[in-house]
Amino acid sequence: MQGMTEITLEEAQRGIAAGLAKAREINSPSSIAIVDSGRNLIGFVRMDTELLASIEISQGKAFTARSLNMKTGDIMPYVQPGGALFGMDNSHRDRPFVVFGGGQPITKAGVVVGAVGVAGGMVPDDEAIAAAVAQAIGK
Repeated sequence: MQGMTEITLEEAQRGIAAGLAKAREINSPSSIAIVDSGRNLIGFVRMDTELLASIEISQGKAFTARSLNMKTGDIMPYVQPGGALFGMDNSHRDRPFVVFGGGQPITKAGVVVGAVGVAGGMVPDDEAIAAAVAQAIGK
């Protein structure tokens, strides 16, 4: 039996549904990826008209958000030339960090249980869709 520290299949499906609804509402076809606390993909969807590139980008954003327990857009200033973590975005051999907006941790009862990554729209759209997913799961 899964506890509060994990994302269940039902919760992942609820998150995907919320993300799709938000994407349709703001007319932003997207790919949506959800990872668990170990950064393993547990939910994914690519809308019909979304670019193929968004598949890897959405998964990369989810991976990054869970790896650092931060919204991906909040990482950008740190990895710029002169930033405290310059170059960190290229530190992972198999899956580089994605450091622009659209990824965010998912919390339940104040504990990070996974993350969501959204790609396909402009950054504010990706962030809005990711927030809808996280909210639907974190209930």
